[in-house]
Amino acid sequence: MISLFPKLAQFILAGIVCSAIQGLLAQSSRDVRGPVDDWPYYGHDAGGTRYSPLSQISRQNVTTLKVAWTFHVGDISDGSGHKKRSGLETTPILVDGTLYLTSGFNRVFALDPETGAQRWVYDPMIEIAGDYGDGLINRGVAAWLDPARAKGKPCGRRIFETTLDARLIALDALTGEPCRDFGNRGQIGLRDVARYIPAQYHMTSPPAVIDDVVVVGSAIDDNSRVDMPSGVVRAFDARTGALRWKWEPLPPNDSESTSASSGKPWRTGAGNAWSVMVVDQERDLVFLPTGSASPDYYGGLRPGDDKWADSVVALRGKTGEFVWGFQLVHHDLWDYDSASPPLLTTVQHDGKTVPVVIQGNKTGFLYVLNRDTGVPVFPVEERPVPQTDVPGEVTSPTQPFPLAPPALVPQKLSADDAWGITPEDRQVCHERLKTLRNDGLFTPPSLRGTLSVPGNIGGMNWSGYAYDPQHSLLVVNTNNLPARMGLIPADKYWDEVDKNTEDADYTQQSGGPYGLFRTFIFSKAHHLPCAPPPWGTLTAVDMTTGTIRWQVPLGSLAPGNPAVPVGAPSLGGPIVTAGGLVFIAGTLIDPALRAFDAETGKELWKTQLPTSGGATPMTYQTRKSGKQFLVIAAGGHRGVTEEPQNDSIVAFALP
Repeated sequence: MISLFPKLAQFILAGIVCSAIQGLLAQSSRDVRGPVDDWPYYGHDAGGTRYSPLSQISRQNVTTLKVAWTFHVGDISDGSGHKKRSGLETTPILVDGTLYLTSGFNRVFALDPETGAQRWVYDPMIEIAGDYGDGLINRGVAAWLDPARAKGKPCGRRIFETTLDARLIALDALTGEPCRDFGNRGQIGLRDVARYIPAQYHMTSPPAVIDDVVVVGSAIDDNSRVDMPSGVVRAFDARTGALRWKWEPLPPNDSESTSASSGKPWRTGAGNAWSVMVVDQERDLVFLPTGSASPDYYGGLRPGDDKWADSVVALRGKTGEFVWGFQLVHHDLWDYDSASPPLLTTVQHDGKTVPVVIQGNKTGFLYVLNRDTGVPVFPVEERPVPQTDVPGEVTSPTQPFPLAPPALVPQKLSADDAWGITPEDRQVCHERLKTLRNDGLFTPPSLRGTLSVPGNIGGMNWSGYAYDPQHSLLVVNTNNLPARMGLIPADKYWDEVDKNTEDADYTQQSGGPYGLFRTFIFSKAHHLPCAPPPWGTLTAVDMTTGTIRWQVPLGSLAPGNPAVPVGAPSLGGPIVTAGGLVFIAGTLIDPALRAFDAETGKELWKTQLPTSGGATPMTYQTRKSGKQFLVIAAGGHRGVTEEPQNDSIVAFALP
């Protein structure tokens, strides 16, 4: 017995030493890796800042990023066989050690964040051949933890998805099974809205969750008719699915309704919140970005400002009570939706820390508003704008112009400024521009044709922006594509459609006196935009001073061709990390994922994706390996037939 003591003592001592060394190594590893961080909301946090505190991937090592895993959702539609073309616009979320994402067919996937291995998949069985105006797309899901349900019980953590065929579905986060106590065995129908039209009323963005309430908006097709479905926003009990409240962005639309501002009959619809919503849990506020009233390009049957279309609106989370609203475009005639999600942060202004809502618009303007009141932090003034010459239309006499920050895109283009890669292209562009009505920003649609700068995809679209609190920078990707648009008298509409010889959109705007045509203005030979490049930029705005810190071209419409200037339009936004990096894909035609220095805008890293990544990336660090991953959906843009389609979710990590 005595002879064993020395060996036992040695064994114990060795164990103590080993434990101490392991502890030091673990501590060192934690110091290197930084905080372990999830991505529990579409925009990382409830306020949608898209900022990650992770710094394992840094300016110094970003060039060594490699593909860690790839997952294929398997859902692609090329638009044949009566189906719409699909896209892959999902931004995954990470909660409780599982990655959740969606396909364009509304299938929900749960993946292992370390390996990309599938844990479960749920298929809501939508009608793939439905005539969904936005195509087959979905941008993701929302998560909710029930504090009243014991850990490990079914549906303690719920995953919520809204579908193209207008349903709200609640799934058990652990198994993917529908939560049977929610609505009708796990789902509720969302079609109970005024003037509902099948397929033209659908959902593409994730719902918002505040406390125990799930808030949903809707996507409504543009321009097909005057009296489109109501853009009502609704909130449902997260446990039962019972309707808690609803809010209408526009006044009632029927034969007896009148516009408060003009006293004339009122016929319209939409004004819907189709983009991503954000919440302030502490203030019990939900922030909605609203779109245009129907139809987009003729407002003679919806006189007045059309409040609260084209606005950012704050509602009380518990009751739906209207708290405040700020309208970015009065009586919209340009499809200038508030497409970008609101972003909640705090800024330093006049020596004070101010809680704000930042809201961008397709005009290229950024509005910075006090979060409690909606009052502009940087001044906004109403300025006179061009007036209509279309019979029956009454344009708004003024529009709101922020004095800071400055517009992030060009807002005018003369025929003499026409651009082309060759003299012949320039001449064609010059001739196309000089025939159009062109009085600058907010030139209304006309019967002869009007130049719209920016066009209807931006400025800022649903891509949104990211906020870097380390440097007080808002990072924004913008588009610079001029468009030709105008109105056609209803009795001449089909004759004009039959004569169409260009790739233009024609919509009837049924129920109104005018149909619509619109198309982006490109040169004939090389099919490049007629506006001087760049046609897409990445900009950092100093939110303390309201000035532009840096601005760089983003991507290329002809990757690898030095004869074509850089800068491509993009749909899919940026994120920012504490590693001093901006990550973004999104560029049309250009299938790259890029990293930029957040302080300077210098491009530090670029890698090729299977096709363009028309989505916003996300990043997280796992508890198992301690690795930071960067994830992007690469499926191609649904409206760009020149891009190959794909179904890839690609994760990157350091070697």
